[in-house]
Amino acid sequence: MIQGIGAAAGVAFGKAFVLPHWELDLPESQKDAVDLAREFERLYEGIRTSKNEIEYIKNEFKEMVGDEESHIFDAHLAILEDPVFMNEIQGLIERQYKAAEVAVKEAIDHFVTMFDLLDDEYMKERAMDIKDVGNRLLKHLLGAPEVTLPSDTQPYILVAKELSPSQLAHLNPSHVLGIVTMAGGKTSHSAIMARAIGIPLVSGVENRLEKPIQTGDYLALDGEKGCLYVNPDTEVIEHYRSLREQQLQKKEQLQLLSSVDAVTKDGFSFRLAANMNSLKELDTALHHGADGVGLFRTEFLYMDRQDFPTEEEQFQIYRQAAERMAGAPVVIRTLDIGGDKQLEYFPLAEEENPVLGYRGIRITLDRTELLHTQLRAILRASKHGQMKILYPMISSVDELKQANAVLKQCMEELDGRGIPYDRDIEAGIMIEVPAAAMIADMLAKECDFFSIGTNDLVQYVLAVDRMNEQIASMYQPFHPAVLRMLRTTVDAAKEAGIPVSVCGELAGDERAIPLWLELGVNQLSMSPLSLLRVKHRILNTAAASAQQEAKACFTLSSSTDIEDRLSRFALAQPS
Repeated sequence: MIQGIGAAAGVAFGKAFVLPHWELDLPESQKDAVDLAREFERLYEGIRTSKNEIEYIKNEFKEMVGDEESHIFDAHLAILEDPVFMNEIQGLIERQYKAAEVAVKEAIDHFVTMFDLLDDEYMKERAMDIKDVGNRLLKHLLGAPEVTLPSDTQPYILVAKELSPSQLAHLNPSHVLGIVTMAGGKTSHSAIMARAIGIPLVSGVENRLEKPIQTGDYLALDGEKGCLYVNPDTEVIEHYRSLREQQLQKKEQLQLLSSVDAVTKDGFSFRLAANMNSLKELDTALHHGADGVGLFRTEFLYMDRQDFPTEEEQFQIYRQAAERMAGAPVVIRTLDIGGDKQLEYFPLAEEENPVLGYRGIRITLDRTELLHTQLRAILRASKHGQMKILYPMISSVDELKQANAVLKQCMEELDGRGIPYDRDIEAGIMIEVPAAAMIADMLAKECDFFSIGTNDLVQYVLAVDRMNEQIASMYQPFHPAVLRMLRTTVDAAKEAGIPVSVCGELAGDERAIPLWLELGVNQLSMSPLSLLRVKHRILNTAAASAQQEAKACFTLSSSTDIEDRLSRFALAQPS
């Protein structure tokens, strides 16, 4: 058995197809000065063609998985527009008389080497994006053909030294059973995409292989545990075949629960809602029995555009969401850009610590016309269903009061225009900054509900960048400090008599169910694909015993001990 990195969950077994490695054939001689104009012309034509291709791939991939993951290709487009990268290429052509393809190759090598030297696994993964974009540009300059994957054979497991997002976007999930890459990790864009389309992926196996994998070798892999077998014996193959059958049967059984209420064996009821980025994801949410939309991330409505969406454009989208949820709540989070979410037409100044900088409510309270437009659209849509407003990144009572003042102004504007809206619409806040958790009792007096965003809360409480693989082990959602922050927030909400929900990844973690039962949290919002799995665990849990287990966890001082205890409890429940 070869132990790699489990980058995308799932079991696969079948014959390997090894993606051929593309060899460059670059000109050795320098260009004459009179030929440089032609080299620049070739470069710019290659850039235009590459951009068009990336846009096409992005739109195709969006059709497959939705908006969020398709924005990976925005990073690729940004590389082709990056002045530092382009200046490096142009300088090599102009000052050293390099052919366009040679200049591109040397620029790629320069930046990839620079990124690889950084002691940061996340930045090393970003070097893959530079290579992907650069190689696309190189192929156009050299007239090299695309490597095509087999489509008329039996399904196969794709093996590659590294797999670029562009290559992965062209994969047909019905032909590719699984993927094995020599390099890469959980934070690579390819891993994110593989998870989005449901293809198991094991990465980082290059230095663990005794000999190279050949096309036709029989492989078995577990994309969750990172296990890979090359030409395994019959016993291993049968084991993986059994695992695969169990997964398919479990998926079919879970689907039967879509219309069943999420209630524990002793009567504690949960409301399970879906997180979503676009209207397209509503179909998946409804198919999996969502009780509403607990988090509508509206920043994705602002992307793939040349300017901010109008009030009317936003109203139409929110209205459709409200109508399709047929009275179930739809929680709309106001624009949350900044940090890792940028808009091309709204450039923000570079910051040393963007996650701690100008983002979320800080931007929209500074540029209140953006907040006015969005809140008016939400208010208008509130006549078509149960809408709620959610402010992100609140860290003070003053911010919350300012946001509510803008909401009041928007109501007055609509009154002046004679436009109806839900006058009792609720406005809540994300609890994702430690400051908000510590003054939750004060904030609760100024809002209608809390939504705990555990993804950011965990990284802010622990000062751990959740995208940094080097310190990934320190990102511990079950850390005692996080549990205390959760209790402080929930207790403040109870005292004020307002509801509280959880909408981060922890909401979709089955092991956390005892914590919610002990804290008294009965509203969770998660990825639509997690809904049935979490519901199944709730149905097979006794609240009384789970609460006792959680009480013990709140006394433990080690994240590992808490996680282990919750994991053992989950495994002991009926499956």
